[in-house]
Amino acid sequence: MQRRTVLKGAAVGGVVVLGAGFWALPTSVAPAALNLQGAEQVLSGLVGRELVSLKGWTPAEVFNHCAQSIDYSMDGYPELKPAWFRHSVGPLAFSVFSARGAMRHNLHEAIPGATPLAEPASTAAALARLQGAFARFAGYQGELHPHFAYGALNHEEYAQAHVLHLYNHLSLIRSADQSA
Repeated sequence: MQRRTVLKGAAVGGVVVLGAGFWALPTSVAPAALNLQGAEQVLSGLVGRELVSLKGWTPAEVFNHCAQSIDYSMDGYPELKPAWFRHSVGPLAFSVFSARGAMRHNLHEAIPGATPLAEPASTAAALARLQGAFARFAGYQGELHPHFAYGALNHEEYAQAHVLHLYNHLSLIRSADQSA
């Protein structure tokens, strides 16, 4: 009985925090449409440019991280949050991000159980890896695996999650000539 009360309290607390968080999300215009084509357009615009990170991960690490997330949606995440989280707080968070058209999350936190972000090491190769992951996802017809936090998502929801995730990470990446 006590465990159920704690879980209910955590879920209600999560709703309050997420509701407040909804209004704290950025309201700026996304760099492109919130779909796979928009993401590809943005990534194509980065090809051949010298990129820097304002803080945290390097651009190559960011691209590898985003590619991992896309690949894991098709291949399975190495670790999942507890079932109660993936059926309550996680989907609620995704619905807030989806409704707001923006995501805000810890931009330096690796996917649980994910491999290191070191390969490929060059920005150009990591960007190509990410573009390949988006292309693979766009053509993917198989069953998608549950997101480690959001739980079960269909192809359209996953596409939106991947694009919002990318755009959130790109908020810390600039062209070298714009970083000053």
